[in-house]
Amino acid sequence: MSRGNEVRLLADIGGTNARFALQSPGAAPMAVHAMQTADFPTIEDALREYLARAGGRPSRGAFAVASPVTGDRIEMTNHPWSFSIEAVRRVLALSELRVINDFEAIALSLPHLPRAEQRQLGGGAPDPGAPIAVIGPGTGLGVAALVSGWAVPTEGGHVTMPAADEREAAIIARIRARLGHVSAERVLSGPGLQNLYRALGDDVMPPEPGEITARALAGSDPRAVETLETFCAMLGTVTGNLALTLGARGGVYLAGGIVRQFADFLARSRFRERFEDKGRFREYLTPIPVWIVGTENPALIGLAALLDEKNIRSP
Repeated sequence: MSRGNEVRLLADIGGTNARFALQSPGAAPMAVHAMQTADFPTIEDALREYLARAGGRPSRGAFAVASPVTGDRIEMTNHPWSFSIEAVRRVLALSELRVINDFEAIALSLPHLPRAEQRQLGGGAPDPGAPIAVIGPGTGLGVAALVSGWAVPTEGGHVTMPAADEREAAIIARIRARLGHVSAERVLSGPGLQNLYRALGDDVMPPEPGEITARALAGSDPRAVETLETFCAMLGTVTGNLALTLGARGGVYLAGGIVRQFADFLARSRFRERFEDKGRFREYLTPIPVWIVGTENPALIGLAALLDEKNIRSP
């Protein structure tokens, strides 16, 4: 089969959902379908189900996974799936299967996302050629960068969560008493919303993350409102830290489905204030633009760019 006629299999595998697509060289992902990972015992089961529905016979593949990629064995961080890259390649009879971190894939997508679909939260114009950062709360907290065309995967979601004031220090202390180390992911994720809600009240089992968000947006639950306000402020702190660490004057992107659910709330929150609140380096951060990623399935776009070798570099 010539490269021009080949069909590729793309997969964006998170802790809660897996999104699959087919793609031809130079084309956009098609036949996109989302599945809940909990519905399938193994990734192979989910892949067979998708291919039975899509009817494709892919010859190559690229997967983005919400976990570190350090060798052939993949162990999902926030889901019990684990698999061998080579074993999956053989099961699917693919000539090649590339597997990268999910936020590495999102970083690769950034040059290909229509600017009109992204919502800017402050700052000015990006500095051309400067590093770009991407961070995204979901089932976990993903972090990556795009530096001089290189996509740089990180595990920045697991840095220790800082407290900006005594109130936040008390919140973190309550979470630490129950969970031990409090990473940024422990508060800036779906489960993180639950941890915050629990720490702000009576420590009983909290509502589901979507319910907390819904109550906050409706104004029907004062603790939910406080939870979401705290989440946005802490996200601003961590995002500002990331921008300083990477020198991300090319801009910062907020990815993942969570922030899109409350984009207006986030825009009114203390997010931008806390992003810039870095003492002597406020003026450094003030011009840096932050965008909420509005494009659907950016990781799949990044995987397509990876296979198409669209002016990107990735290990």
